[in-house]
Amino acid sequence: MHIPDGYLSPASCTALYAGSAPFWYVALRRMKRAMNTQMIPLVSVFSAFSFIVMMFNLPLPGGTTGHATGLGIATIVLGPWAAMLAISVALIIQAVFFGDGGITTIGANCFNMAILGSLAVYVIYRMISGRATLTSPRRVVAGALAGYISINLSALITAVELGIQPLYYHDSTGAPLYAPYPLHITIPAMLIGHLTVVGVAEMVITGGVVAYLQRAEPSLLRLTAPGARVDRPDGKPAGTHGTHGTRRLWVALAILMILTPLGIIAAGKAWGEWSPDDFSNQQTRGQIAAASGNQPLPAEAPTGLRHFGSVWTAPMPGYAPRFLKSAGFGYMLSAAAGTGVIILVILLAGWIFERRAA
Repeated sequence: MHIPDGYLSPASCTALYAGSAPFWYVALRRMKRAMNTQMIPLVSVFSAFSFIVMMFNLPLPGGTTGHATGLGIATIVLGPWAAMLAISVALIIQAVFFGDGGITTIGANCFNMAILGSLAVYVIYRMISGRATLTSPRRVVAGALAGYISINLSALITAVELGIQPLYYHDSTGAPLYAPYPLHITIPAMLIGHLTVVGVAEMVITGGVVAYLQRAEPSLLRLTAPGARVDRPDGKPAGTHGTHGTRRLWVALAILMILTPLGIIAAGKAWGEWSPDDFSNQQTRGQIAAASGNQPLPAEAPTGLRHFGSVWTAPMPGYAPRFLKSAGFGYMLSAAAGTGVIILVILLAGWIFERRAA
């Protein structure tokens, strides 16, 4: 779902930046009051968790790949506004440093996943969980369903954004200028893999982490469960965020970081994330056609895709540092570097908020 540069028209990119800006503004305003010594580690760990989870590519029907996002559990623990910022930071770091998603399409990718996804998780989770206690199995089900539905909703919106490009943006001969496939191709291509594989992965991650937190640190579930109260297994009230649960999350994150080379086992690119050069490669052209319902594709990359597809060169494109020959080690190093940058950005934001408050 990381739309690259050149797949959306400048007008589409501008509109989605404008659509994201009010949500970012409100989220920052709300987070200024919540950014304290307890909240900063939580935002950092779930932003980093989302970044790492998105590095685990899964094979999808048609020979493409996809990934979960971690936005479900991030929203349940942080609330929708903090989750918007946490996921947005992860997406921006991916685009700027690793070329995963475009610079011109940051607004679109953040709107589809961080903003729309977080709001969908929050609404669905609250509706299903109701007034259930923090340790109720109903909350596990609510989290799992919220994660599944939200990531498929994000995929649908992404497919619509890509699918309307050839309808509105084409040359005098009718050739598309940006994303080349219409809605009847983009929607099935995006949703089949997400409904069957990626959504299930997001469902398992969200429900699984909710179940874990219910046992280890149920206080971390309080923010999206107003009025619910339950005692911890050790008998202490679950009214405040504990440090042990956060520490365990950091340990789990470190383990995932070590395992990130597993994320490059799945062959193929995500649908709609092909580079302009891929349209000139006969083997890749066959893969694109096979993943797109065997529909013919342009003889070469669309003009706008060629023009805007190279507006930014990431320092470590494809999570593959140029100075390393080992793909697996480079992938793991990229995970560590991205996590480090995320932590620094959020710590800096917290410091700025504290200074302004003082």
